[in-house]
Amino acid sequence: MARKIKSASQIYFNKDHEMVRRAVKEFVDKEINPNMDEWEDQGIAPLHDLFKKMGDLGFLGIRYDPKYGGQGLDYWYDLVFLEELGHVQGMGIPMAVAVQTHMATPAIAEFGSEYLKETYLTPAIAGDMVSSIAVTEPGAGSDVAALQTTAKKDGDAYVINGSKTYITNGTQADFLTLLARTSDDAGYHSFSLFVVPTNLPGFKVSRKLDKLGVRCSDTAELFFDNLRIPAENLIGREGEGFIYQMKQFQHERFSSMPGAYIGCLDIIHMTVEHLKSRIVFGKPLITRQVLRHRLADWLTEIECLRQLTYHIVRMKMEGLDVTREVSMGKLVAAQLMRKVSDGCLQMYGGLGYMNEMLISRYYRDARLFSIGGGADEIMREIIARVEGF
Repeated sequence: MARKIKSASQIYFNKDHEMVRRAVKEFVDKEINPNMDEWEDQGIAPLHDLFKKMGDLGFLGIRYDPKYGGQGLDYWYDLVFLEELGHVQGMGIPMAVAVQTHMATPAIAEFGSEYLKETYLTPAIAGDMVSSIAVTEPGAGSDVAALQTTAKKDGDAYVINGSKTYITNGTQADFLTLLARTSDDAGYHSFSLFVVPTNLPGFKVSRKLDKLGVRCSDTAELFFDNLRIPAENLIGREGEGFIYQMKQFQHERFSSMPGAYIGCLDIIHMTVEHLKSRIVFGKPLITRQVLRHRLADWLTEIECLRQLTYHIVRMKMEGLDVTREVSMGKLVAAQLMRKVSDGCLQMYGGLGYMNEMLISRYYRDARLFSIGGGADEIMREIIARVEGF
């Protein structure tokens, strides 16, 4: 009897993983991609409606404790979820979802009190609340230690003053996971992490920002004027917020990697179909060796990124520190997404420069990969520091 040869995916994923994959794929195909053009034109997506549907299907708490409505599954299931989100035809929705699942809630799940988990994590997992991560400020982005927003203890409350900018989901968020300065002292122990409801006096969405790409993702500038929150909204211990946020960044940066290699593959497959149908000098463009070799090089790099991502999942399953590898993956993912989207747009020629073409959306959206979640330069600095030079 001939031996049955496994596919590469069967090495990593079992039938249960594939059930989750099919469920997420069906949701993307039916609930997200058919609406992307409309949401892009409107400059916003209906996150409360979308997240509620995702919450009902168990998509927003794959790794979280079932006690709070999560699925209690491992990192491989999380990877399947992120890979299928990568098939969304634009970066805006995957980013909005990742804010909910990999940016605003991990610190609550890991360091938050029972009160915070029950009050904010549970409804976030259910899709009943939309969340944002509020770290960046007008004068402090990559240099997180330069944050100026303050949270001053006043009896059984904290009073928050300051502003945040480039906040994804910012106009729709029900709560923010916010990093603020709680001490005037120098050093990393001068910051704390809070859950800040947006329905309190003193909170204001200053303006919705107009971006080059990821247009269906609402991004806002936020303002806090003597906003009082209960002291119990402090996540973990006062003065440890910077450390909590650095750990949370690893979830955020990892979440961009599967979307990058899946997005690159979708771009290439779309472009190959165009090259097959585009006749130039009597032959389809796909017959041109220079284009075929360029595509082959990109596919090779994509597979390298995929395997680094899978290696990181194996490390995470073993409880190892993945700061070095995630920083490398984030850097490679950003550069590859930009290179592939730019190169494929070039293969479309003038047609690719039209806003009506999907390749132009990928091109615009890809530019954020090298900025958001830690700029390329910051990733290189982290890698160098971990390596000891």
